[in-house]
Amino acid sequence: MPLLNQNKSEEEKSFALRWYEVRNRVKNEFGQRPDINVMLFLIGMNEVGIVKEKWEKEEKQDLMHVAVCKLFESEGYFTLEGTDDDGWPHYEANKNIPKLVLKEQDELLKRKIVEYFESL
Repeated sequence: MPLLNQNKSEEEKSFALRWYEVRNRVKNEFGQRPDINVMLFLIGMNEVGIVKEKWEKEEKQDLMHVAVCKLFESEGYFTLEGTDDDGWPHYEANKNIPKLVLKEQDELLKRKIVEYFESL
């Protein structure tokens, strides 16, 4: 049986390992291996600086939005305007993130998530 990654480039293999290591780091901290949505939720919580047991659905969406803004700030898509009285960051959109097919979106988000966690 051939290895799953035998046709991948060295860069793809390296990234796959980095993604695995980040997910494993989060798994060791929280007890389960996260998907992209959980990773965005955690980044959002980290950026807001608020930890709660229960989040409302709208708050979860807001946290994930904060995460996306933070991840793409370095690419010039968003600029941090400041924080509100509750400590939530607010971003201004500078340009639209390019439209990508779902697989490309996932890959781009994974890369930005890995960069974020590696910078901590």
